[in-house]
Amino acid sequence: MVGPSRRRSSSAVVAAVLMGIGMCACSPSSPTAASTPKATEYYVSLGDSYAAGFQPTGRNGVGHTTTNGFAYQVPGLATARGYHLTLVNFGCGGATTASILNTPGCPLLGPGAPHYPHQSQASAAEAFLQQHPGKIGLVTVSIGGNDVTDCASSSDPIGCVAKAVTTINVNLSLLLPALRAASGPNVPIVGITYPDVVLGDYLSPNAADRTLASLSVTAFKSVINPALQKQYAAVGATFVDVTSATGAYTPFTQTTQLAPYGTIPIAVAKVCQLTYFCQYGDIHPRTVGYTEIASLVTAALPAR
Repeated sequence: MVGPSRRRSSSAVVAAVLMGIGMCACSPSSPTAASTPKATEYYVSLGDSYAAGFQPTGRNGVGHTTTNGFAYQVPGLATARGYHLTLVNFGCGGATTASILNTPGCPLLGPGAPHYPHQSQASAAEAFLQQHPGKIGLVTVSIGGNDVTDCASSSDPIGCVAKAVTTINVNLSLLLPALRAASGPNVPIVGITYPDVVLGDYLSPNAADRTLASLSVTAFKSVINPALQKQYAAVGATFVDVTSATGAYTPFTQTTQLAPYGTIPIAVAKVCQLTYFCQYGDIHPRTVGYTEIASLVTAALPAR
């Protein structure tokens, strides 16, 4: 049995506790805002070897996919803009705008990527998007580069690019609306283009290669990138002009010093620094080049 003095003491304690609760802005049954974990959202990456993070270790295509790729770097960079993303990377080395729609499986996936042996890349990604409504924070698309790769050896490279872009337009007009429908109207979709690696041919002793380096600027600026931008805009997606952002349109008259090449155009130096083209003749970015792309993608996201 509790005596009067103990009852008074207990009553005082209860009163103090009740006052404390009344003064607290939080509910005792709910965590404070500071302790509430951020909801994780999925970041779905589609595309080619750039999406898969390929990097060479030598010439003639020797290399492997790595977590240095831009898609793997985006989640870490995006936290500063209020995003908490978990990557699901469907990117496939060698993909074209046709194969992404029609070819089942992938022989060259990025690290940790889901396998989809009986589906095309687009079908697998769309199925994932549909299965996770309200949980998609970002979709990126890196496609089209392999559609124009063979034009570098064409006798009419600009005509070849124009023909390839016709195919790109047809295929993206199928791919992008399907991704928009599967992801929903408010999910950010970011499409990228590429550094103009062909600028590295400026270093060749062959005059035809140097001419091709100059023509490549026209191809990206006047044909490839305007077509890509139009397709992404049609579905309310953001287009990131990596070509421009990496300095490809800088006039050749603006030069710099870069060992071991000496005095070369700034645009060419950027390609040598950001990609393996000058070293191995390989179109893929160095880690710093992938970081540049990831930063551009992240900057395109609406801040939260």
